[in-house]
Amino acid sequence: MADEWKKKKNDGQLMIRIPVEDRDRFVALCEQLDTSAAREIRRFIRQFVDMEEQKTREESR
Repeated sequence: MADEWKKKKNDGQLMIRIPVEDRDRFVALCEQLDTSAAREIRRFIRQFVDMEEQKTREESR
């Protein structure tokens, strides 16, 4: 299990600028849902990449 964690360690960074109001609303909503903003952004990125890769595979058929 420890070896798996080392392989999946989150060591990349993505810095973005968004309006403070959007950030505050997002963080507050994440707290209400008992999750973290980082977790939800990572989840969004994975889903987005998976979806686009699927489109590319389907278009290449």
